[in-house]
Amino acid sequence: MSDHCSPTFEGLATRLGFSCDDAGGVFEVRNPFALENWTLPVLEFTIVLGAVLALVYAIVRLRRHGDPTNLVLWFGATAFLFVIEPPIYFPAAFGTEDYLGTMFAHNVFTVDFLWGRLPLYIVAIYPLMATLAFEIVRMLGVFRRYGVFLGAVCVGFVHHAFYEIFDQLGPQLRWWEWSLDNKVNQPFFDSVPLPSVVVFAALWPMSLALCVQFFVGRYVDRGRHFSGLELVWRTVVVGLTASVGVFVLPLPATVFGMGSDTARGFLYAAELVAVAVVAIPILVKQWSRLRAGTSDVPAYSNDFVRIYGAVYIAVMAVLWVTALPAFLDAVDGVTGNGDPIGNLWYTIACFAVAILSVVATVTVPRGPREGGDRAPNVTGKVTQDLA
Repeated sequence: MSDHCSPTFEGLATRLGFSCDDAGGVFEVRNPFALENWTLPVLEFTIVLGAVLALVYAIVRLRRHGDPTNLVLWFGATAFLFVIEPPIYFPAAFGTEDYLGTMFAHNVFTVDFLWGRLPLYIVAIYPLMATLAFEIVRMLGVFRRYGVFLGAVCVGFVHHAFYEIFDQLGPQLRWWEWSLDNKVNQPFFDSVPLPSVVVFAALWPMSLALCVQFFVGRYVDRGRHFSGLELVWRTVVVGLTASVGVFVLPLPATVFGMGSDTARGFLYAAELVAVAVVAIPILVKQWSRLRAGTSDVPAYSNDFVRIYGAVYIAVMAVLWVTALPAFLDAVDGVTGNGDPIGNLWYTIACFAVAILSVVATVTVPRGPREGGDRAPNVTGKVTQDLA
């Protein structure tokens, strides 16, 4: 694939410790103990395991309770990945070179696809992160009380917290490297492009959640069952429409911020603030209602998300702690090894939101266990919830 290896990508790969010549083929497996550093296989294992368990949970929920929402979410997130990522990895092949250029390069991991462009853990992180955020909001009953759009905003907010814990650490540990000169990446928020902080951490999961709940989730809440063919076409539509949403939602920044990095950065930040301003009061109020027993929304439980959300936070905390010595010794935002550092205070805030989100799901009433009583939903129909 050397004909698609631009000078920019080759430079990024070299700094990460590999080259286009040894990036493998369509599929490549490497020794996990021979990667750039020990954090790469730890990250990879945590994310891939979580995604597999999320898929298992989605299948079990469909088979036992006729609820396909989690399965559509999982495959919808994966479909979104394969719509969005290839043009970013191979801009010349997709005719997007003039607009996108080479935005970044992933490091090589144990399992890679597409000539070192797509690590397996990146395929897995889309459905895992989407599941964690969507199910936290669902367990708090936000969709049923506040509707599809506001529920999706809350998913974007929660996803942003989980994602930025990871996003702010990646460049320092050489999980990937951003192209500093690419205009699409401007402006940067320390080591991370602000467009990534807003679009990929908050707006794309918001778009995905809106589509999943609109095309599937709201009907499931009313007791409707779907045939296999219906689920297939709805999942495809979710992946495609969520991709459209990623272009539509950032339009204020991409259109009105043209020609000025400062204006674009301000508008991106304003969109993120708007998401937070809407989501925080809704999440707090709904959690308070559930705690007080004054909510008319039936309890829904997902112990996988409660447990694996905590596992993810714990693993990322360990990785951050081990990275702190180099972080604190960094000069002008660069470690002694020449790696850029993220924003520690912002990461701490994201850790706080992620921890509080998981704690909130643990401290609210749980739904009936499998085979237990049925609980009426807000429409008067009945659904059985899996604890």
